[in-house]
Amino acid sequence: MSYTTLVSSATLNQNLDNPNWVVVDCRFSLANSDAGGYEYRHGHIPQARYVHLNNDLSSAITSSTGRHPLPDLTLLAKKMGAWGIANNSQVVVYDDAGGAFAGRLWWLLRCLGHNNVAVLNGGIQHWQRQGFTLTTALPSIKPTIFRPYLNTSNWLSASQVENSLAQRAICLIDARNPERYRGEQEPIDAVAGHIPHALNRSFQLNLDSKGLFISAEQLIRHFKQLIGTATPEQVVHYCGSGVTACHNLLAMEYAGLTGSKLYPGSWSDWIRDKNRPISAGKN
Repeated sequence: MSYTTLVSSATLNQNLDNPNWVVVDCRFSLANSDAGGYEYRHGHIPQARYVHLNNDLSSAITSSTGRHPLPDLTLLAKKMGAWGIANNSQVVVYDDAGGAFAGRLWWLLRCLGHNNVAVLNGGIQHWQRQGFTLTTALPSIKPTIFRPYLNTSNWLSASQVENSLAQRAICLIDARNPERYRGEQEPIDAVAGHIPHALNRSFQLNLDSKGLFISAEQLIRHFKQLIGTATPEQVVHYCGSGVTACHNLLAMEYAGLTGSKLYPGSWSDWIRDKNRPISAGKN
């Protein structure tokens, strides 16, 4: 059986010795980019290798990009092989932020044509609450060759978003918290507000009080109420830098609302061009 959205701690624990399963630790902190690696060295799920959001899952920031530009996908595919990920591997990704950072690798693997990747539901915290152990031992990695099958239809550029909005062809969902969406607070980016006509659904709404995803039935109800008559294929997700927006995309896929896309550059990319319109308030 393959897992393509979420996987439970119990299922992962049963497969830790399965040579076809590859576990990846994606912990990261926007406030301290070294924090995730530090936490990994001091305790991680057995067999997990560590992947860094800035160094591995993003490319260098330039004057015309957002804060987490897409990585060079050819180079990323080579890294996948170096991490022991083959085309037939079942990949499990996790973090300590409810999947907010692990979702980035989940989405990138799908862009490379690898659908057998799932986010660990509840992350490392739920793993520990279930009584499963951590280790400081580094995994024994057997490098392999990962052959990418690039799917460029998974994302839109800023100009594509702008044109599609003008044609009313897409339904844009902003994954940031309501205060940032409304432009009342902006702790990270130089400009506050949101892309005109975007709807707001903070990615945290996908989780319950224990950090687990709410049921597929609840997610279906919430997203359908939000997007109205738009189809899942018309939905495009964004956030501050294209990372946490993957969480809403994952939630929709888990709920069976398949085919939504990502604007990877997101708000930090959108505001690089002063000619692009911005909105504040509820919309």
